[in-house]
Amino acid sequence: MKFKNYEVHQNENVVSVFPSRIRKLHTTRSWDILRMPQTLKRNHQIESNIIVGVLDSGIYMDAPSFNDNGLGPPPSKWKGRCQVAGNFTGCNNKVIGAVFYNNDPATRHPNPSPQDEEGHGSHTSSTIAGASIAGASLYGLAQGTARGGVPSARIAMYKVCWPKGCSDIDLLAAMDDAIDDGVDVLSISISGESNSFFDNSFAIGSFHAMKKGIFTACSAGNSGPDLYTVQNTAPWIMTVGASGLDRQFLTPVKVGNGIETTGLSINTFSPNKKMYPLTTAAIAANSTLSKDSTPWFCDEGSLDREKVNGKIVLCQGGARLSYIKSLGGIGAIVSLQKKRDTSFISAIPATYVDSIFGDKILAYVNSTKFPQAVIYKSKTAPNAAAPFLASFSSRGPAMLSRTLLKPDVVAPGVNILAAYTKLSSMTGTLGDDRFDVYTLMSGTSMSCPHVAGAVAYIKTFHPNWSPSAIKSALMTTASELRIKATVAELGYGAGQIDPVSALHPGLIYDMSKFDYIRFLCEEGYSGTTLRLFTEDNTDCASVPNIGGHDSLNYPSMYYQFQNPNTSINIVFHRTVTNVGLKNSIYKATVKAPRNLKVSVIPNVLAFSQLNEKKSFNVTIQGPPLLLQTNQITHLSASLEWSDTKHRVRSPIFITLAQQM
Repeated sequence: MKFKNYEVHQNENVVSVFPSRIRKLHTTRSWDILRMPQTLKRNHQIESNIIVGVLDSGIYMDAPSFNDNGLGPPPSKWKGRCQVAGNFTGCNNKVIGAVFYNNDPATRHPNPSPQDEEGHGSHTSSTIAGASIAGASLYGLAQGTARGGVPSARIAMYKVCWPKGCSDIDLLAAMDDAIDDGVDVLSISISGESNSFFDNSFAIGSFHAMKKGIFTACSAGNSGPDLYTVQNTAPWIMTVGASGLDRQFLTPVKVGNGIETTGLSINTFSPNKKMYPLTTAAIAANSTLSKDSTPWFCDEGSLDREKVNGKIVLCQGGARLSYIKSLGGIGAIVSLQKKRDTSFISAIPATYVDSIFGDKILAYVNSTKFPQAVIYKSKTAPNAAAPFLASFSSRGPAMLSRTLLKPDVVAPGVNILAAYTKLSSMTGTLGDDRFDVYTLMSGTSMSCPHVAGAVAYIKTFHPNWSPSAIKSALMTTASELRIKATVAELGYGAGQIDPVSALHPGLIYDMSKFDYIRFLCEEGYSGTTLRLFTEDNTDCASVPNIGGHDSLNYPSMYYQFQNPNTSINIVFHRTVTNVGLKNSIYKATVKAPRNLKVSVIPNVLAFSQLNEKKSFNVTIQGPPLLLQTNQITHLSASLEWSDTKHRVRSPIFITLAQQM
């Protein structure tokens, strides 16, 4: 289906017209965390034939991560192109394709080209397939070898994102081209809300990619920890949340009375003096500020230039660092009630500290005539909580369907070192003179390319596996996170990916396009709306019904109650395919709370050959949720099949729908 040629007029070939929305970008140690060291066994020749298509903000070819040393010409299957325009001079044997799409007046750029002026696209691309570069760091922080998950694979950049956003018109055109160009994997660290799959550019484009055997990974969004915020939730998409690394960046701070602590930030500045003048937002407040406003957030217009100039400012609850810098402020200490789990690059020396220490600083400033402080350069420190679910990572339940547990998995997305562009400073703020080819970024935008890289790696060993087979392998071998909250699965799905274990999952939950069509039929799609996905006259009557709650052969099981007084009595139908040992016997193990009865029939599956399929039912019964202990609204369980050599785990999650 050629999306880019659609016109708005009466034409029987046009099955859908919907307004183009403007979407947003979701913004070295990580591959080691995922048990993929540099010494990992690889099929280098096959890996060099893998092409990963990235829809993003462009690519900066001068970054070392994109050198093509040792790579031959592009794979013969490649049908894409390299668009030389503006200040973009061309591709190489690593970045074999680069094109831009800028058709929406709302995002129109005066001088469009595939060049990455923001750094986001370079960061995601190098995380997937960047060359191995020793000695990479951000001003000495996170020093080590920067590398992608598949360093020999090829990159095709489809620039669809501009300073004003990413348009549906461009997204659909780019996905259309990527399918024709011969990519094997699509990585899309972009999201946006839709009312249905029918008017969702990601869902439509990725469905057609799936039919061609192309795997699509998408970021879940950065609107956590609120529930009902996850995006990109079509079942044929792998929706990726963000987890944290075992590394964090701490910034020491010391005040004049000797009190010192460490806060979270990425501060590349080293102090030239032992101490600097210190003030507070309250003391430095703008005299024109209304009585109803507070200066403590250090927002635009809240502070007086003369009182800030040349000083470190103590703020509370937040701070606009670029604003403090514009007033001549030389640093900021931000006191926070809630603990942060993510560091960000600061435009001036800054650190985010616990409110207990912030209160001590405030008392010190109010007790002396000439308060002073100093903020030191950040240092790397271990984080024993890893892997943990990042607070910003969007959570389910999914808004577009009540039958899917989303996100599917999580991958590292906190403080990831990867390629950047020298066309933008580290923070993009006026006066920031730090430019580098590497940077640290956080977001589900960073976790999504880790899954894309893992998928590409798996494809080098299993080139004939379908997208759903690879998704199943990554989900059923994923690891639960160390710190588990009450609604953990709504944040991390099946858990953190383990690409090496996914090479040998034992059993897979496979699906074809007809399984997804059945899902769409159950969701109420039919007629012309269904044609948007099928491209033919397939109707719901022609798709056999497998029964069960979700009509899908999904690796996870999810049920959302609308009525808290309804008893739990649901059935899931599943079929697994043997990809482990020829002769094997798998036994089912269920973990569930005492007030939930989970039955698996049959609970033993005996296989005598590879690719043999076996079906089973999972029945879940229990009293109404509000009759459970302590007014529980969420119940977590799991099903695990094992032949003693393979562990095939599926999360089971039951929740009570909230009134939105």
